[in-house]
Amino acid sequence: MVSRRAGRRLALSLLTAVIARQSGIRAVELRLDPATISQAISLGQTAIEADLVKVHRPYRVDVSRAPVDYLDVVTPFRRIVLAAQAKWRSGDRRWGQRQAIELEGAAPRQIDLYVELTFHPLNSFVLVPAYRVRIMPPSGGQIEPRNANNMPRYGARVDGGLVPFTPTPLPGGAAPGRSQPMLGATLIASFDGDALAAACTRRCDIVIEEEGKMRVQVPLSLADMR
Repeated sequence: MVSRRAGRRLALSLLTAVIARQSGIRAVELRLDPATISQAISLGQTAIEADLVKVHRPYRVDVSRAPVDYLDVVTPFRRIVLAAQAKWRSGDRRWGQRQAIELEGAAPRQIDLYVELTFHPLNSFVLVPAYRVRIMPPSGGQIEPRNANNMPRYGARVDGGLVPFTPTPLPGGAAPGRSQPMLGATLIASFDGDALAAACTRRCDIVIEEEGKMRVQVPLSLADMR
């Protein structure tokens, strides 16, 4: 028997797909079939750097408004691409369909936002400040993440590197005893994919707040993402 919540989620997903088809906009793929999973693995394991750049480009949203540098969107499809890419680079040639299915099952129909921050080098932070990430649909209201974490950064960030494809939070963002100052952080906000796809297929706004005050508001469209 299908629960009421599951029924609403299915109806929302179907409505999003219908609207996307009628408007000519491709909807984010939240449920991946075996052929799509194989395609994602192949993309992640390619040795052609230009192909990888092309694959990842639509998921990067440049912000360049302090303290936010940019944000990365990780859909179920891209999560598998990133995982396959990371495993391939580490020399693991056995990572394939079974592992990808397990990865998808660990976060079903989930979309993650990775917000990359850079702090003033003379800051005195011990913990990552209490930032909040939420989505403002054009129809009104707001969408809160199902969970949120952060990862402090003490060394220089290497642009062009892989975003983490699974959250590895540090409790409370604490990292005492470091010899380097906290130079930045990555905020990780995980959202219900059906809700986010329904709100952001055309456009929504990502709002990043600190202690109740808005720091950054940036538009997001999922139209070119798988």
